[in-house]
Amino acid sequence: MQGSCAHEVNQGPVNFVKTAMNPSGARAEDLCAELLRAAGLRVLERNWRCRHGEIDLIAEERGTLVFAEVRMRGPGAFGGAAESVTAAKRARLIAAARLYLTRRPDAVCRFDVFLVDGPPRHVQWIRDAFGE
Repeated sequence: MQGSCAHEVNQGPVNFVKTAMNPSGARAEDLCAELLRAAGLRVLERNWRCRHGEIDLIAEERGTLVFAEVRMRGPGAFGGAAESVTAAKRARLIAAARLYLTRRPDAVCRFDVFLVDGPPRHVQWIRDAFGE
């Protein structure tokens, strides 16, 4: 079971995969996962969590692992989606990715960011956003 853990204690399986914070955030992640698939990438994980935080989407493109962050801002929100990718957020994503890479230590990777502003939904896909 990728991304989940079954645990039986007086009840059925419990799924430890955290969903998006709100329905509009979940829709933004769904949209970005579809954009990845439409571009020929294979989505491997969604909402992958570890002690360093969460990676929204992990995909693979011709042998390169793609760690994708989805940032969404609604109309009237302070700043746009791009301003919400802070240095601290970037550091947490990189730390989480390093932990994920212990599964595939020889993998080449990059960090993509999806900026979703709206409605109307305007999506900007920044490939290799961190240059890491």
